[in-house]
Amino acid sequence: MTRWRRLIGRTAAALVAVTVGSFVVAAPAAAGPTDDVTPFVVGGTPAVQGEFPFMVRLSMGCGGSLYSARLVLTAAHCVGATGTNTSITATLGVVDLQSGSRIQVRSNYVYRAPGYNGNGKDWALIRLATPVTSLATLPIATTTAYDSGTFTVAGWGATRERGAQQRYLLKANVPFVTDASCRTSYGNEFIPAEEICAGYPAGGTDTCQGDSGGPMFRRDAANGWIQVGIVSWGRGCARANYPGVYTQVSAFAPAIASAAASLGG
Repeated sequence: MTRWRRLIGRTAAALVAVTVGSFVVAAPAAAGPTDDVTPFVVGGTPAVQGEFPFMVRLSMGCGGSLYSARLVLTAAHCVGATGTNTSITATLGVVDLQSGSRIQVRSNYVYRAPGYNGNGKDWALIRLATPVTSLATLPIATTTAYDSGTFTVAGWGATRERGAQQRYLLKANVPFVTDASCRTSYGNEFIPAEEICAGYPAGGTDTCQGDSGGPMFRRDAANGWIQVGIVSWGRGCARANYPGVYTQVSAFAPAIASAAASLGG
């Protein structure tokens, strides 16, 4: 099976599209007339301005979350190698990407997970040229305590497989899928130690092309938002028995924190 990524414009596949996303996917060459493809993302609703202030849209067609005033957490498959990079523009602070009140900041450095080779370890940090101090950041899970239950996803990605990106931020809820069940769907493509799955058995709600790199999050014990996943990959969008696969943030929390410190926090 092709490990489709959810990035726009790359050879990958879109992930769950509960919110419509920013994710680049693999060409749909494997899709055929017998594939069970949901015609559009179900379950997504418009996000309210200010509801998820930590959401970030990246100019290469991916999503991300504001990890700190200076850093955006996203997927490794959304960026190039570690090093100086001034080519990325981050749009923040709005649900409408064309809003006159949007904040736009250029990148100056990219840090891609060491050892990333297209399978697992799908996380990266983008350092912004200037800090964004007016928006709330999204804490990441440092243990597996929140790696179950119902999650929220959001993004500006496609609302159906091979569909167009969206102007307005969408959101949706998706339930946790056990490692055993996800392995049944994806076989050895799924890496239990590094990835977490979410979605409904019947499909219908998922992230999609253009949602890559965006956060999957839920409420913590103090009722604050905490990030548990990063949109990574999946087979198509919202297909039955093919949940979205996300980077399991808790598995990489120490590495992410260490990298963030090296980039200035």
